[in-house]
Amino acid sequence: MGLALVAGLALVTGCTAEPVPAPPRDRGVPAGGFRLVAFDSCPEALRQLKTAAKAYVGPWGFGPIEDMRTFGRAEQAEAPAAAGRADAAAKGYSGTNTHEAGADEPDLVKTDGKRIVTVSHGKLYVVDPATRRLTGELELAPGADGFDGAEDGLLLQGDRALVLRRDGWAGVAKPAVPGGGARAADAPMPDGILGPQLIMVDLSGEPKIIGEYRIDGNLVDARQVGTTVRVVVRSAPRLNFPYRERATDEQRTTANREIIDNATADDWLPRYEVTSGGRTSAGRVGCERVSRPAAYSGTSLVTVLSFDLGAATLGAGDPVTVIADGDTVYSNGPRLYVANDQRWRVLPMLTTRNIAPDPRDETTEIYQFDISGAGAPRYVAAASVPGWLINQYAMSEWDGHLRVATTSGRSWGDKPKSTSSVYVLRADGTALTQVGKVTGLGKGERIYAVRFVGGTGYVVTFRQTDPLYTVDLRDPGAPKVSGELKINGYSAYLHPAGEGRLLGVGQEASDRGRVQGTQLSLFDVADPAEPTRIAQYHVRQGHSEAEFDPHAFLYWPAERLVVVPLTVYDTRLPSNVALALRVGDGGFTEVGTVDHTQGTRRRGDLAPIRRSLVVDGVLWTVSDAGLKATSLSTMKTLGWLRTA
Repeated sequence: MGLALVAGLALVTGCTAEPVPAPPRDRGVPAGGFRLVAFDSCPEALRQLKTAAKAYVGPWGFGPIEDMRTFGRAEQAEAPAAAGRADAAAKGYSGTNTHEAGADEPDLVKTDGKRIVTVSHGKLYVVDPATRRLTGELELAPGADGFDGAEDGLLLQGDRALVLRRDGWAGVAKPAVPGGGARAADAPMPDGILGPQLIMVDLSGEPKIIGEYRIDGNLVDARQVGTTVRVVVRSAPRLNFPYRERATDEQRTTANREIIDNATADDWLPRYEVTSGGRTSAGRVGCERVSRPAAYSGTSLVTVLSFDLGAATLGAGDPVTVIADGDTVYSNGPRLYVANDQRWRVLPMLTTRNIAPDPRDETTEIYQFDISGAGAPRYVAAASVPGWLINQYAMSEWDGHLRVATTSGRSWGDKPKSTSSVYVLRADGTALTQVGKVTGLGKGERIYAVRFVGGTGYVVTFRQTDPLYTVDLRDPGAPKVSGELKINGYSAYLHPAGEGRLLGVGQEASDRGRVQGTQLSLFDVADPAEPTRIAQYHVRQGHSEAEFDPHAFLYWPAERLVVVPLTVYDTRLPSNVALALRVGDGGFTEVGTVDHTQGTRRRGDLAPIRRSLVVDGVLWTVSDAGLKATSLSTMKTLGWLRTA
């Protein structure tokens, strides 16, 4: 794996090539020591890529752990969401629950108040919320069987929708694995592009596709600011490392290095296809668009694409590629941060051996980019902090400072030695310099949730009990823990709910840390020194998607309404509903539940509700079966639109 870098980079031109990088174990990017440079030529780029990759390759190629990192992380690490869009609330409809109001995030449903657009199983649907009618339907992948295991995302701007379709098994070089199956060692790498597909849809009439884009790799994330969308893709060299059953590890490694020696630039650099007006053109990211940090492994590349949803077509995306890796994207609008840690390589190995991680692997690298302009993102600064992030909510910029919450050390086994910290960084030239820190949070535990609200940070750690820490960050140079609340269970997502109030969604737990079902908590944080929980709503044997994907969480301030999808398991079949609660000064009042049982094909089929939104006093809930309109005042059904 390479250094962590993602989303949007501007090339630094005119720099000469540096010596070949050391093996990845020795690489490191101390704050202030990061430089992004271009290669002198394509042959020089290929030579250095090969040298770096050969230093990293082993008997199993780039390692089976690589697959765990790329595919095992998909749902857990993508917990993106938060305060919602202030402009949407003022207009009488709820937008996607996003981390920052200025940076929209892809989700499976979008609304602008005039229409509701959703994607499910390879189809796009358009709903008129005023008449509660399905006004448009579009098959995004003609000839496909509907569901390929990947979940689509959606962004909306005026009469344009951008659908982001994930495609699997393209993010890593194919490792050597014994046995057969779809990824057998002797199977050739596919010739066609396997990777995310972007589809531009015109919604001005009957929805129709007006542009498509496909590129090698896996979709990391995307952000939309105004009409500009930044799409981050991670890819790997298209190399096949066959399994040699009777060879020694040394022989396998030597053979794999020979495969790297015989590779060409076409094997390394991402390919893309653009379709517009019935014509398809193909291209490849040019060597002149590739940059590198001072040290890298050559096993992973990150490409940042920029698209204007106000343009007539998608175009080629103005790709910029970095020989790096990246997992977590955060943006507040004018700036974009990309972070990467090594947990997806390190943790699977360490947990099976019950050993502590090496401090050299416990590092998160963070890169700051200026995306205030319409062109390619401009690299500004970088930093390295100890520990691992839980998700994008572990980062937040406020008053020119970046706050980062991490966990370091082993948090599993009989004698965990983990601890969590909050670091405060500020850009100083090309470095994000640490100006303050708080350490020692939750010893023996790990972070389960983080939320920064203005000059205050809220950090939840958990192993058996749930300490909620309040961290005073108003003085960046002297941050401090101002309060702590210990209760059973934990919150996996925190959401501001007005002055002095904080909502938590997570799991109740016993005194020994055994989870007991979904709980919603209402915290009084008006006095940071004395945070208290003033109300709890517990659903035994319940689980909510909002616990790991805050896009599933809805808070509608006008009604002080909380809606979360809920699956409750009993001795028979699970029940699937959307639970609506009203938040009062003293606690929760149950408003009602919504289910989609009438939308299933057969009695007993499951139709879990995935999302909820409000448009003009109507609560809309979304599942793979369809959309239901429910009156907010009476909780009576107003309409049902089947999509399955």
